[in-house]
Amino acid sequence: METHKTGDRLMNMTTPQETRELVIQRARKVLEIEAEAIQSLQDKIDERFINAVELLDKCRGKVIVIGIGKSGLVSQKIASTFACTGTPAFFLHPAEGIHGDIGMLSKGDVALAISNSGETQEIIQLLPLIKRWGITLIVMTGNPRSLLAQSGDVVLDTGVKAEACPLGLVPTASTTATLAMGDALALALLEKKGFKEDDFAILHPGGTLGRKLLLRVEDLMHKGPAMPLIREDTLMKEGLLEMTSKRLGVTGVCSKDGMFVGIITDGDLRRTLAREDDVLNKKAGDIMTGNPKTIAKDDLAAKALHIMEEFSITSLFILPEDGPRKPIGIIHMHDLLKAGVV
Repeated sequence: METHKTGDRLMNMTTPQETRELVIQRARKVLEIEAEAIQSLQDKIDERFINAVELLDKCRGKVIVIGIGKSGLVSQKIASTFACTGTPAFFLHPAEGIHGDIGMLSKGDVALAISNSGETQEIIQLLPLIKRWGITLIVMTGNPRSLLAQSGDVVLDTGVKAEACPLGLVPTASTTATLAMGDALALALLEKKGFKEDDFAILHPGGTLGRKLLLRVEDLMHKGPAMPLIREDTLMKEGLLEMTSKRLGVTGVCSKDGMFVGIITDGDLRRTLAREDDVLNKKAGDIMTGNPKTIAKDDLAAKALHIMEEFSITSLFILPEDGPRKPIGIIHMHDLLKAGVV
């Protein structure tokens, strides 16, 4: 490898293959160092961590996560993780805090202050007010002997042996370790609180998972005049009209007293046409599929999707869970697609 000087900068002259290898080596080294940083946190999950989770669980106000710079960005993510897992939380920028935003805090809150050095002046300036209001302070720092750590009710050590930066300057392994510790706190608290899938769905109504866990069959079903239904003694020339007018490619079949007895799909029609003539003058009861799959209106739309996929069908009639088997609606695969359940 040759080197030459251009101005005050030392330039490395490498081949493309050498450059490729250097890039791969550096990337792997970064991942190795950061993985070791996270792994080392396991030995720090001790009584202090348990105390921190207890304090967060007892919080009857909000969790205020405080940090600046790279720690501020990590703090925002940790606050978001708390909030989306059932713990009211928000991020407070300490520089804004000392200029009035400290008013967001109130008695009953818990403050989570994050600083790798533990000497961040903007956070230190907030400490007298946090203490005056009797707000519990949890500290996450890489320096357990720092001024910030000395002020904490609980201190979580997130220190790392080295940063992944080759210069040892850019916060990398330290921010990764802090983020992981924040996740550990939030998820340990989630489990302690008994936070369930339904709780998660309520907080994520716009997401795919939220829709799967919130939407019920009743929310998407076609009912009343929009539901395709014929009697079992109806001729198929009328049944075909019902199928096409309701645009679902299917019709339910009921007995004279309105009980659900079967279903006719466009596939049933094709199979009957392939083996018989004069299908349109046959009665619905002659070509229907009896005992079809059904679902209840209170079932999750995701369950309807599972049934359709398992049995390779595109629609389900909805029947009451108790009482007479009179259809109250129909749900189609297209409805699930439009709602984003698929």
